[in-house]
Amino acid sequence: MPVFKSVKTPCVGICSTGIGDSVCRGCKRFSHEVIHWNAYSQEQRRIIANRLESYLTQVVANRIRVLDETLLLTQIRHQQIQFKPEQSPECWVFDLLRAGASQISNLQVYGLELMPEWRDTSLVTIRDDIDKDYYALSCAYYDRYIAPGLIASDT
Repeated sequence: MPVFKSVKTPCVGICSTGIGDSVCRGCKRFSHEVIHWNAYSQEQRRIIANRLESYLTQVVANRIRVLDETLLLTQIRHQQIQFKPEQSPECWVFDLLRAGASQISNLQVYGLELMPEWRDTSLVTIRDDIDKDYYALSCAYYDRYIAPGLIASDT
């Protein structure tokens, strides 16, 4: 039987579910996932973490290409950036951008390159756009698959 690491909370300390959002603007979990996180099994937490990772990976990969994963990992560790090594390198890229998009002048130092259509866009704007699209994907999933079940159960 495989041994799995404990799934840590995706919370980033910016919760908007307390002000009525169905999807947290910080971690992108659904409000009921935030509320019930501590009661979930590791498998339930893993399912949520995998969903969030897949959305973030997709959004980052549309803007930034990871050319050298080893170099990226080395630089992230050298810069002492908080990240989850078990996640995809694209998630590491987002952690890097959150920590210092305004301070990065050369992505090649990190083993990264911008996709051609994003080369004239600042990293701060790219970081903010990634976050918006990541949130939009979570909201779209919630609206399509979760909210209809909540409405149906209310009737």
